Amino acid sequence: MAGALSKEQRQKRIQDIIARESVSTQGDLVERLRAEGIRVTQATVSRDINELRLVRLPVGKGRHRYALAQTAGHTGAEEELARLFQNFVHDVDRGENMLVIRTAEGHASGVALLLDRVRRDDIVGTIAGEDTIFVVARTTTDAENIMEEFHALMLG
Repeated sequence: MAGALSKEQRQKRIQDIIARESVSTQGDLVERLRAEGIRVTQATVSRDINELRLVRLPVGKGRHRYALAQTAGHTGAEEELARLFQNFVHDVDRGENMLVIRTAEGHASGVALLLDRVRRDDIVGTIAGEDTIFVVARTTTDAENIMEEFHALMLG
């Protein structure tokens, strides 16, 4: 492979690599791809990670690994969401029908993805940055209830 892969081929290689190896950072992934002769920048890998909807899962002792987001049913997502809240969510705040969730750096997109996967009627949508998630609840009452629920998830 002389480094000139299509985006689809490159993303398939990324999926193969994370399926067989524990890759914890974008830099690690760039190195693994380069070791296979695939020329790639970290910015490209970052876009691929977002497009592939990869999430960073904790593997213990403060370490993480990339994985494909589980498309399992509602219950699996709820359990995973509880685990992520306990491990990575630092704060939840509310203003009217909007909530702001503060996470450990790099974990907002994974938490937001699971919130989206659960497909709740009381959540209109989410937007995630590196360490912050903006959640729009349907009503102020919904936001109050969601905030209580999220605080309970944080506590375990």
